Amino acid sequence: MKKIMLFCTMLIILAGCGKEEEIPKMLNVDLAVDPIQGQVKEPVKFQAKVTYGDDKVKDADDVSFEIWLANSADHEKIAAKHIGNGIYEIVKTFDEEGTYYVYAHVTARDSHNMPKEEFVIGKPSPPEQNDGKKEMDEMDEEDMN
Repeated sequence: MKKIMLFCTMLIILAGCGKEEEIPKMLNVDLAVDPIQGQVKEPVKFQAKVTYGDDKVKDADDVSFEIWLANSADHEKIAAKHIGNGIYEIVKTFDEEGTYYVYAHVTARDSHNMPKEEFVIGKPSPPEQNDGKKEMDEMDEEDMN
């Protein structure tokens, strides 16, 4: 009986040897707004640097930027273009001063990531209440319908 248990134990140990556990990769999105303090009618560059683990994602399923003025229900969503090395970009000008927000919506490798940044055009306006939570709740409800 001891020989059988010893044999089974050795078999279990050997079965586990040689297998390295693969560390799961994460979809990472570094969102950059340049300039973070812009002026009316001057271009603002939005970039999303997309990586999956150490790999630069050059073939994302979807990359778009959702932009809106603080406390406004009007959100504009603009598809981004891949400019190389896993970087997706748009350039936009603004006609109205105030505090703005942008989400980078990125879908790649069966994952979704959406970092958010605040930026200002001209003079800042009052920021959103609850850090934009109301807008996110409404977006989630729209996605479910």
